Amino acid sequence: MKNEMGQLRREKETLQKKLSELEQGRWSFQNGLYYISTEKKSWSASRQFCRERGADLVIINSREEQEFISKAFGSTAAWIGLTDSHTEGDWKWVDNSALTTEFWFKGEPNDYEGKEDCAVSGYKGAGSERVSTWADYPCYHHEIIFVGICEKSL
Repeated sequence: MKNEMGQLRREKETLQKKLSELEQGRWSFQNGLYYISTEKKSWSASRQFCRERGADLVIINSREEQEFISKAFGSTAAWIGLTDSHTEGDWKWVDNSALTTEFWFKGEPNDYEGKEDCAVSGYKGAGSERVSTWADYPCYHHEIIFVGICEKSL
C-alpha cells in the first residue's frame, strides 16, 4: 500500500509539472486558445507541432485578433497559418479559407526569388506599435526557421 501511494504521489507530481508547462505561454482571446512553440522549425514542422496538440497554425480574421497576437507574442517573428504554396499569389489559411484581412508589411508579399510561400507575423519592419505586420518567407529552407503560433478553437 505504501509503495502504491508513493507511486501515485510521483505520478501526480509529474502530471502537475506537465500541466504547469502547458499553462506557461498560453493565452486566450475570444473563442480561441493560443500558444507559441518553443523550438524554431520550418512552417510544416510548426504546423505539425500544433496539430499534434489538437490545434493548427493561427488564422487571423480581424484587426483585433492581430492586435492580440502582437501584444501576446510581441515582435517575435512566428509562422502563421497562411500560405500560397498551392497557387502563387492566392493566399489561403490552413483551413483553406481565403485571405480577407491583411497585415502585410509594405512591399510584401514579394515572393523573393520565387521561393516565398509561407507567412510570418511579427515582421521586424513593422510600422505600427500596436499591430505587427506580415512577410512571406520560404516554407522549408533550412536557414529560415521560426517558432509557430498555434490556435485551438474552444
